[in-house]
Amino acid sequence: MGEASMKILVMCGAGASSTFIAQRLRRAAEAAGLDWSTVAGGELIIRDHPDADLVLLGPHLADRAAELQPSGSSARFAVLESDVYSDLDGSRTLGWVRTLLRGTA
Repeated sequence: MGEASMKILVMCGAGASSTFIAQRLRRAAEAAGLDWSTVAGGELIIRDHPDADLVLLGPHLADRAAELQPSGSSARFAVLESDVYSDLDGSRTLGWVRTLLRGTA
């Protein structure tokens, strides 16, 4: 999975807090010259975006990660770090995602 152009979903329980994370991550990615699409939503978002490359789950969904990944999905699933909500400009989240994509997280 390359990082130049990606579709990333940010999933939380209802989709409220994930919206802020997705917006911050998209802005940080744009500033880094990356063509990343970020979409936020609740637990059913993956059904509307089966072409996602990466799904980032809110920390509160960590224990349900396996059940939230639909069978046949090729998207990689990862649980966001619990301090992601304090990353006000998305740069720390961007760094974490890039490390994750390199396989070193």
